[in-house]
Amino acid sequence: MKIIAKNKRAYFDYHVLDNWEAGLVLTGAEVKSVKAGHINLKGSYVSLIDIVPKIVNCHIASYKHAKSAQKDYDPMRPRRLLLNKKEVSSLIGLLQQKGLTLLPLSVYTKNGFVKVELGLCRGKKKHDKREILKKKATDREIAQTIRNKTSQ
Repeated sequence: MKIIAKNKRAYFDYHVLDNWEAGLVLTGAEVKSVKAGHINLKGSYVSLIDIVPKIVNCHIASYKHAKSAQKDYDPMRPRRLLLNKKEVSSLIGLLQQKGLTLLPLSVYTKNGFVKVELGLCRGKKKHDKREILKKKATDREIAQTIRNKTSQ
């Protein structure tokens, strides 16, 4: 398993409650572009369009070495996710609850296939984010003082 892209902002802005793994329907040139690392998950989310889960606002750059010019290529098009019926029906029930959303957390390859890790998320409040930043800052200061004392 090779991680290609992570949605770090999702972990900062949301509490991740549950995870799923889904396949991603891509064209051949898109697969090559994703494996080259030309994918951006910032601002993307999963929407159930006509009971079909699709990833929206995920930017996949066009593959530069494609023989066809890809004139009408849309890098932001909604892309279908591959989940079984049981998973889709449970997601429909969960997403009807207020305050829950489904976000792509990471994109990776598994046995040659491009997979997406989806997370059921609930938004964090502003004070939660501030507490996390304060905790990181104090942890950094403690680690720095320990390093300085051991080097002396």
